[in-house]
Amino acid sequence: MALDDVPADGDASRVGGVFGGLGMRLWPARRGLVVLIVALGAGVLAACGGADSPAGGGPPAVVGGPARGSGAPDTAGGGWHGAVAGIAVPRPSFVLTDTGGHRYDFARATAGRATLLFFGYTHCPDVCPTTMADLAAARQVAGPAIAAKVTVVFVTTDPARDTPAVLRRWLAQFDAGFVGLTGTQAQINAAQRAVGVPIALADPAVRAGAGPAYLVSHASQVLGVGPDDRVRVRYFADTKVAEYVADLPRLVAAL
Repeated sequence: MALDDVPADGDASRVGGVFGGLGMRLWPARRGLVVLIVALGAGVLAACGGADSPAGGGPPAVVGGPARGSGAPDTAGGGWHGAVAGIAVPRPSFVLTDTGGHRYDFARATAGRATLLFFGYTHCPDVCPTTMADLAAARQVAGPAIAAKVTVVFVTTDPARDTPAVLRRWLAQFDAGFVGLTGTQAQINAAQRAVGVPIALADPAVRAGAGPAYLVSHASQVLGVGPDDRVRVRYFADTKVAEYVADLPRLVAAL
């Protein structure tokens, strides 16, 4: 989906809540087959787009402007390998449905646990599978003691195709312990607002009845929440496995 396809109201006015000052990134979905090569021992991950990917494989689009209600901009540093909020932000609260068909209250179900939260979809050709593979690799490299204290939650932005069964099969390719959530489009939009990321946008072709082969542009952040139920950091799509590995003990300790 080209950046020009994003409607005018898909700008900073739609970015609110948790983070803002550095801008919120929307990943323009690219067509093509993703090949993942995961070498866990070395913490190496590789991915490639298809022939229809944009020339040069440019960076994600940035939706700029301050977030409403954030109170302070994000800043880099503080020892984290991502961006941190300038104020204390509580664990987001929203309710969706897990892959077992059960009600999942995110704030309650993950309370007191280090949590990594990501919005994406299973037909995504690039950032979603690479991010999930990175998180799976990071948990393995960090070791079982750390991995057992970190919950990874994936929320679909494409509920029409990502049924609970589809989500479960897809996530199991990376880590059987990953939590998958879905719901109505309205519920998923509400969850994105609660977290403070832009609302995902389906390719206009699907709205024109082009069939099931469509793309969805969505935020590419991974939100890191500590066991103290405070948002500690957000990571972007260029975060390396080694950087997650370095941060996970700190996230678990809520330092």
